[in-house]
Amino acid sequence: MQSSLPSKLHAAIIMDGNGRWAAARGLPRKTGHEAGVKAIRRTVEAAPGLGVGTLTLYAFSCDNWARPKAEVEALMRLLRHYLSREVARLVRNGVRLTVIGRRDRLPGGLAAAIGRAEEETAAGRELHLRIAIDYSAREAILSAAARIAGPEDLTREGFSRLVTGDADLRAVDLLIRTSGEQRLSDFLLWESAYAELYFTDRLWPDFGADDLAAALGTFRRRERRFGGLPAPAAAA
Repeated sequence: MQSSLPSKLHAAIIMDGNGRWAAARGLPRKTGHEAGVKAIRRTVEAAPGLGVGTLTLYAFSCDNWARPKAEVEALMRLLRHYLSREVARLVRNGVRLTVIGRRDRLPGGLAAAIGRAEEETAAGRELHLRIAIDYSAREAILSAAARIAGPEDLTREGFSRLVTGDADLRAVDLLIRTSGEQRLSDFLLWESAYAELYFTDRLWPDFGADDLAAALGTFRRRERRFGGLPAPAAAA
């Protein structure tokens, strides 16, 4: 087993199952999304103590605009509510918040609210919380390619910086998906090239610290070779 696992890893979660959680209880879908926000709080608070330094959450994809207008509007209100209610808690807990994805299609004032939240939490060092909103990995890659000035930029490191917008961002170590679905859904395709994948049947609103710990426990038992050979075989 690999001996030098990262002490502060990058975990990414595709938060899935809010609607099914609500339907199973005879509740409207927006109630499931509201419960999902509580799961975000639990997971964010548990992450630093479990060795996570960066946590990326997939909240709203570019394709989610195709959902019913009322549901999209409810999700945007929830995001606005989260920013207004949670920023002070994030600051107290040393959490830096950044949002990845497009901002030009967000409803009035929301992009500005995101910018203020990012500024207010910029000093956080306990956890880097990244929330993907109006995000598409393919669009991020295409956008990065469009910004390439010349062949000298076509290195993995340079291209990674363009795709992620963050020169210091480490690749995803562990990618978690809830609700039993087993696909990436256009999430962090570049950053997850060597991520360990963990799928759970737990619906996102029920996800908590114990579930995150279980996923991280599985991660730490895996052997990560990054295309190489296991240590004993390589030494033989």
